Parts: sequence; structure tokens; C-alpha cells
Amino acid sequence: MDFKQIFISSTSVSFEFVNNDIVKTKEYDVFLNDELVYHGDTNIFSLYHLNPSEEYEIKVIQGNEKCDKKFKTLYEYVYLNVKRFGAKGDGTTLDTNAIEAAILSCPKDGRVYFPKGTYLSGPIFLKSDIEIELDEEAKILYDPDRTHYPVLPGVSFTSDEKDEYNLGSWEGNPLNCYAALVTGINIENVKIIGKGVIDGNSQNAGWWVNPKGYKDVFRPRGLFLNNCKNVEIQGVTFTNTPSWNLHPYFSENLKFIDMKLINPKNSPNTDGCDPESCKNVDILGVYFSVGDDCIAIKSGKIYMGRKHKKPSENFNIRNCSMNFGHGSIVLGSEMSGGIKNIIVSQCLFNETDRGLRIKTRRGRGKDAIIDGIKFENIKMDNVLTPLVINMFYFCDPDGHTEYVYSKEKLPVDDRTPYLGKFTFKDIDCENVNIAAGTFYGLPEAPIKEINIENVSFKYASNPVAGRPAMMDGLGEMKGRGLIFSNVDKVNIKNVDFVNLQDKEYELENVNEINK
Repeated sequence: MDFKQIFISSTSVSFEFVNNDIVKTKEYDVFLNDELVYHGDTNIFSLYHLNPSEEYEIKVIQGNEKCDKKFKTLYEYVYLNVKRFGAKGDGTTLDTNAIEAAILSCPKDGRVYFPKGTYLSGPIFLKSDIEIELDEEAKILYDPDRTHYPVLPGVSFTSDEKDEYNLGSWEGNPLNCYAALVTGINIENVKIIGKGVIDGNSQNAGWWVNPKGYKDVFRPRGLFLNNCKNVEIQGVTFTNTPSWNLHPYFSENLKFIDMKLINPKNSPNTDGCDPESCKNVDILGVYFSVGDDCIAIKSGKIYMGRKHKKPSENFNIRNCSMNFGHGSIVLGSEMSGGIKNIIVSQCLFNETDRGLRIKTRRGRGKDAIIDGIKFENIKMDNVLTPLVINMFYFCDPDGHTEYVYSKEKLPVDDRTPYLGKFTFKDIDCENVNIAAGTFYGLPEAPIKEINIENVSFKYASNPVAGRPAMMDGLGEMKGRGLIFSNVDKVNIKNVDFVNLQDKEYELENVNEINK
């Protein structure tokens, strides 16, 4: 038995077991300086209420095994309690100004602390080089009056009119948005920690009513990080957000550790975490239960992709639990800047519509390259279709045009996307319903390589019918196997089908298959 440190702040720490277990492991006890402080069974655990700049000895006992390590918390210059700045925390007084005063007053290496209470607030803006902590009985409850929400303009032009300054963003385009519940713009070296709750209060604010009716200013996110570096969030719960819970945007070196992202199943567009054109992102030990995709990795629509050519790259997603969303891990559809080097492991997908979901289409552009995607050691249960790759995704106003849906071989040009290598290994799928997997490449740009190894598909006793992919010309199906269309190379090794009553493999325009 072994474990490693994955996060440290001035008053908290997180560790991860080094094993092959999925999300949970055998029960264990955690001792800090020989005092029992935690009992659990998850692969990732966190400790809070530590002292700054102090050395600790941690001991974990799991059955007959024991492991000891030492760690030291980070330096802290000063601690600021928001109640000393006038915040009431009574759930009725609007505390926005007091909270912002505490944040703006906090110096480098300082900590802003929210003690027990419910803090009614409007949008909060972050600054660099600070730490924010929410006590486990602290909740920031958001003001339901949208007139109190500032607007982030989508595009402002520089003084010489040679460039743009982009603040607001909506679904891959620079558009006006209400400020997020928590907003960081051009900040770095920030930590948000604690077991408290950030509650968007959307059910009382009308954000989910007529969600497609927003045209001039779009709904707020839970957290929006625009061009930020070295931001880490540990422990906090985001819930009832107006739209996406977490939206890191053109940012890098990010960690989301041991968090919870929770929204009602029927809440529109409440994705869990949607990093867009981001680099070096760790999503570890996060629990998702949301109304849309759990994780959707993006890199902008064609305008942003062509202008910036900034892919989302170098992600580690591990020991996460995805529940009830449309897709567990989604790539696209706004991915015109590309997506590469994504590793997903030791995760549980539970009752999502799809496990892996790739969404792209003609028109995303030549920089819309998805490559180096690896899924391994995954457990899926009641996922309707575990694996879906779709290059005919019918989004956007032109999504149902012949250019998008045509199954004819069209010319390859600057609008044509590219899908490279995908690996699926050591995956157990139970209660499959619609199909084990559907892989639809373009006739003119086939998917380059799909590797499926040590994967089991066990079908539900009475599978439900549905459409595995959002593309025109594809009808409902149920109980189907693996369907490949327009793929250069398919490698299959040790793949089992249990209770399948159809063909194991359906092949169309597959150049090479190795079984």
C-alpha cells in the first residue's frame, strides 16, 4: 500500500492512493501526528484545519498494511475573516461588498476565510497570490436578482485596433456573458479550499427558465477562469449553477481536487467541468452529478480555433465518479483549436447516456485535431452507449445542412477536422443498452486508429432503444455491438460481449481490422 501527495495549501492537504482500484479502495484510517483524524474508503482523501508552515507526520493503516510520510504546509502571511469586513453570513444581508473588500485587501500569501454561515452574494472576483477557504458549514448563496450581475463583454478592441481583448465566452465564441459566481481574469497562484458550498441558487433566480432565450447576454457560469495560471481548487462543492459549473478558459496549470459538482438532472447546460483551450489540467477525485455533460473538453468554434490555434492538452482525469450526465467524458463539439494528450483512468461512469463522447463535424477546421486519447481502467454501469465517436454532429444553425450530414466523400479543405489515435483498455461495461460503441468517421477523413483491449460489454436484460449519436440519418437502435464506419485501422484484443443478440462487429469502409 502506498499513497502520494497531490495538493498542499497553508491549511490543507490531499493524498491519493497508488493502486488500480476505481474511485474506492479498502477502508483505512489516517493518523496525523499519531492522532486518528480520518476514516474512509476513497482513493483520494483530504485533511483540513492544519496550521501554516508546520511539519506533520501522516500514517495510513489499511488492514495489515501501514505507510508513513511527512509533509509541510505552505507559508501564510496573514489570515482575514470576511466577518471582520462586515459580512453577516445570515442568508438575508447582501454580503458582496464585504466579501470583495476582504479579497481586495488580502496581500500575497494571505488567506480569506469564510466561517460558518450563509453569505448572500453577487458575483465575486478573484485576485492573484491568495488563498480562499470556506469552512465546512459555510455557504455562499447567490443573489437571485440578475440585475446585480455585471456583464463581461465578449470582444473589446485594443487602442491600436490591431487585436481583441476577449472577456465573455459562450459555447466557443466570444460573446457577452454575465459574470460567473466566481470569476478570475488574468490571475495566477490562487487556491480555493475547504468543504463549504458555492450555491448558484438558480432554481430561485429563473436562470433555467427559457434557457435558449438568452441572446444579448448569456447565463453565468459557476467558476470562470479567463487566462489564468496556477489555480487549484480543493474540496469545495458547486451546486445549482446557472450553466456550466467550472469553465477554465485559455488557462494553464490547473487542479480540481476532491470536489463535488452537483446540479439537478433536468437543469439545462449545467455541465460539470468544461476546460476550453487549456493546458496541464488535473481533475482528480471529483464527484459529478449534473444536468448535462460531466466533463466536456473544448477549444472553441472555428473563429477562435483559427485565430488562436490553442488546443486543450495534457489532461489527467483520475478517480472521478460521473453520474447521470449526458456524457461522462466529452471532447467537443467546440474543438476547432484541437484536443490532444488526454488520459482518463480509474473512473466510474454511472447512468450517463454515453461514456466517451467525441463530437465534431465538417466545418470545425483543419486545426480541429483530436489525437492521443487514452481511456483505461474504467467501470461503466447503465451507460446507454459506452463509446461514441461522431464526425457528423448536428449542432449550430447550419448543423442540419447537407454539408454536415452528407455521407458522400467530400473534398478535404480548411474546414475538415481530423481524428487520430484512440485507446480503450481494461474497461468493464455493465447494463449496456443501445450499442457497445459507434465510431462514425468522415468518408474523406476517416478516424485513423481505434484500439480496444481487455473490454467487456454486458447487456441489460431488456435494453432500451435510442440514438447513440446526434447525427442526421441515424435511427434508433438497441442491443448492438461495435459499429465502425470510415476508420483506417481497428485493433481488437480480448473483447467480450455478454447477452448480445446482434452482431459483435459491423464494419463499413474500414481499411484494416486486427482481431
